[in-house]
Amino acid sequence: MAVTQVALAGREYDVRVDRGLLADIANQCGALLRKSHVPIITDANVHRLWGDTVAASLAQAGKEARWLVHPAGEGAKSWDGLARTTEWLLEEEVERGDHVIALGGGVIGDLTGFAASITKRGCGFVQVPTTLLAQVDSSVGGKTAINVSAGKNLVGAFYQPALVLADLDALTTLPERELRCGYAEVIKYGILGDAEFFAWCETNGPAVLAMDGQALEYAVTRSVQAKARIVAEDERETSGARALLNLGHTFGHALEAETGFSDRLLHGEAVALGMVLAARYSARRGFISDADSQRLCNAIAAIGLPTEISRLGLGCDGENLASHMLHDKKMDAGTLPFVLLKGVGEAFLDRETDMVDIAAFMGGQLAST
Repeated sequence: MAVTQVALAGREYDVRVDRGLLADIANQCGALLRKSHVPIITDANVHRLWGDTVAASLAQAGKEARWLVHPAGEGAKSWDGLARTTEWLLEEEVERGDHVIALGGGVIGDLTGFAASITKRGCGFVQVPTTLLAQVDSSVGGKTAINVSAGKNLVGAFYQPALVLADLDALTTLPERELRCGYAEVIKYGILGDAEFFAWCETNGPAVLAMDGQALEYAVTRSVQAKARIVAEDERETSGARALLNLGHTFGHALEAETGFSDRLLHGEAVALGMVLAARYSARRGFISDADSQRLCNAIAAIGLPTEISRLGLGCDGENLASHMLHDKKMDAGTLPFVLLKGVGEAFLDRETDMVDIAAFMGGQLAST
C-alpha cells in the first residue's frame, strides 16, 4: 500500500492507494465508524457495481450500510441534490463525531463533502473515490461544492476529509472515456510543475490506460503526492501555489458551461482542452515556444483526449466563452488570473491577462480546423 499524508496542522489525514480497499473498507476506516450503522452516499452506477462489496465488508465488522443513492451524473451536484443529501443525513441522525462515506467519483465526493461541512455545522466524512479523476485530484485537498446557474463549483467550502481510500480495483469497471478523463488530471501534474513526470506520462500513458498495475499505481501515487504537497503549502489558495492546480480549468469551465455541464463534454475532457488552450495562449503571449505548446498538445492527443474546440460545434463566438470566465470563482478585484506556462513543467499565475485578447484568441480557436 502507498500511503501519502496530507500534512495540515492538526488535521492531517492519509491517502491510501492500493487494491482491495473497498473489500476491506470497515478495517480501513476503523474507529472512524463508531456506530452500528454507516451512512454512505453514492450514485446508481457505483452502487450497482460496488455496493455489495462495501456492504459485505461492513457486515463482517458488525455494521450496517445505510445508502443514499443519487442518479449518476453531474445533475446530483445541485441545490436539489444538496437538499436531498442534508435532509437524509439528518434523518439518519448523523452527529458531529460521525463520518459519512462518499463512495463515487468527483460529483459524489464534492456533494458529500459540502453536505458534511454544513450538517450540524460539520460532521466528518471519508472520501472513497472510484474514478481515476477523483483518485488523483478531487478527493484530495478539501474542495467541496455544487454547481449553480452562474457556473461550476461556485457554492461550496474548503472542508477536509478524515481519510481517502483510493482502490485501484474500482478503476477496472470504468468506461475507457472516464479513464482518459482521469488521465488528463494525471498529466496535468507533470505539465504544471514536474517535467520529469510529464516525460514519464508521454511514454507510459498507454500502459496506464491499459490498466497495467505498476504504471497505474505509480501514476496515482505520484499525482497524489504532488497534490498533497501543494495543499499542505496553500490549503485555501491564498499564496498562489494551489492556484496552479487550476491549469486548464478556467478555459475548461467556460467550455463546460457552454455545453451545459453535460456528457457532451466531460470534466476531464474540458481540462485537457483547457490545458491545450493555456499552452497555445502562452505561446501567443511569447511565454513558451510553439514547439513546447505542440509537444503538450501531442501528448494529450496521443491518449485520445480532445485538442480542438472547433470540433465541439458550439455555435458561439469567443466573446461568449470569455463571458463564462467572468463568473469564475477566482475573480479578484475584477481581475481574473490565468494559469499559463513558461515551459513544460513550469506554470505560473498571470494576473495581467486582457479578456478582450482572450475573446479574440478563443474566437480564433473556434474557427481553426
